[in-house]
Amino acid sequence: MTGLKFLSSFFLPLLILCPLAAHSEVTTEVYCFRSQEGKSINFEFRTYYDSVAKWGGAGVKYSKSKKAIALVHRNTEHEVMTEDGPYQFTTTWIEVADGALTGEYEMVSQGARIYGMTYMNYKSGKKYSFEQDISMDSPPETGCQW
Repeated sequence: MTGLKFLSSFFLPLLILCPLAAHSEVTTEVYCFRSQEGKSINFEFRTYYDSVAKWGGAGVKYSKSKKAIALVHRNTEHEVMTEDGPYQFTTTWIEVADGALTGEYEMVSQGARIYGMTYMNYKSGKKYSFEQDISMDSPPETGCQW
């Protein structure tokens, strides 16, 4: 009976603590973009990162669409712009729609600021430029409010 009491006094706290140790928070960032030329095109760009699994992903949702499009990270390159300043990052995401690779997004950022976002449609070869709408509040719960 003492063995059972020992086991229960050992395993009960362990069971209570395990869910806390296994918990990981996925961080979500939401950015709103507007087209720079031609017809008005707006989209929401979301990134997700799980620090425990070391996994990240992204998606875009156009303002006139109900469905989000999955993005897969291709690569990130960094460049030193000034000796004391933050690096400039160029990140490329591949668009995957209905199981096919349909385009790519390229984002240029430095510090907390995004300086450029382009989209190239693989089928048409057209390239579109977007600017971040920093005036728009975009919490993860609601996203961009067009």
